[in-house]
Amino acid sequence: MSKTNQSFWDERYGQEQYAYGEAPNEYLKNKLTGFPKGRILFPLEGEGRNAVFAAILGWNVFAFDQSSEGKKKAELLAKKNGVQIEYVVSDVADFSCTEKSFDALVLVYAHFTLNERRRYHQKLSSLLKKRGLLIIEGFGKEHIEKQKQNPNAGGPKEATMLYDLEDLKTDFRGFEFIEIYKTDTELQEGNYHVGVASVVRVLAIKK
Repeated sequence: MSKTNQSFWDERYGQEQYAYGEAPNEYLKNKLTGFPKGRILFPLEGEGRNAVFAAILGWNVFAFDQSSEGKKKAELLAKKNGVQIEYVVSDVADFSCTEKSFDALVLVYAHFTLNERRRYHQKLSSLLKKRGLLIIEGFGKEHIEKQKQNPNAGGPKEATMLYDLEDLKTDFRGFEFIEIYKTDTELQEGNYHVGVASVVRVLAIKK
């Protein structure tokens, strides 16, 4: 676990306000609602807005993040909404779980370094059952230009950490892509995702 990254996120999540708001990501909200409930995994879940939303829908939620402050905020949000989530402090490298144990995997603004990305995506996809659901929203390569126009849009400053559609197809080989596309969208997620962003979106089923 990178102490530098952990300190950054602990500081961001240690504030009273929710850094990215309490409402779920809109793409996740629109897509998750229509699928049968099961066991769902949220890596790099931060303050829990998406995990809590899934729990409200009736999913059995498991989440992790390297930030202990994020875990505290997520558990507070779950309590506020009258639901339970299982949340541990871990990064992807150290996270351990039985393969093929989840019905859904959600990656919302979960960005990795170039050296980590494919390995981590493949590790996480191994935790999905056959016919398991994959939902992704993240910043695309074109987002670098959006950041120059509006720093409040957020996202990694390192271009290699941004998503490319062909890379995602390769990372998640063995999935049936229901949809995979890039688009510009207006984000209103707390204080750190505000304004027009270039994002990629994925809805896929594990073969």
